[in-house]
Amino acid sequence: MAHSILTEIESLTQALRLLEAFHAFDSDNDGSIDAQELNGIMGSLGYNLSGQDINDMMQKGDTNKDGLLNISEFLDLNVQNLGFGDFGSALKSGLQELKLKEDDLVSGEELCEVIENVGIELSLDDCEDIVASIGGDGHAGTISFQDLELIVNALV
Repeated sequence: MAHSILTEIESLTQALRLLEAFHAFDSDNDGSIDAQELNGIMGSLGYNLSGQDINDMMQKGDTNKDGLLNISEFLDLNVQNLGFGDFGSALKSGLQELKLKEDDLVSGEELCEVIENVGIELSLDDCEDIVASIGGDGHAGTISFQDLELIVNALV
């Protein structure tokens, strides 16, 4: 199980990088990006895509057909192949039990409690490592509930 969890932690980390890139290129902070902003994100992640590739991504990801990608559409489009197994499903159901607000922060200890409540045994150190690996909001030892929920929902 340890190997599986390590793989899934890496998926969480990759999804967080996408989330951070999205926020960095959402220049007007409206929660959506256009094709030009998508091109900037993909370039910042090391991808050199053609205009047609960007347009294809926009069409594929824009499920509500408003000509933009919101954060959920962007994550859905880009994390499809990362894979997230039983751990992700357990984490998703556990997060629903937390009943936190979007701006609340989740610590390693809280995450560990959630994971234990859904029947997965991880040490507190493991839970703190997970939070540290996907943290990045500038709050040591925590991750925003909103970011964690977005990532988990996209990966499950």
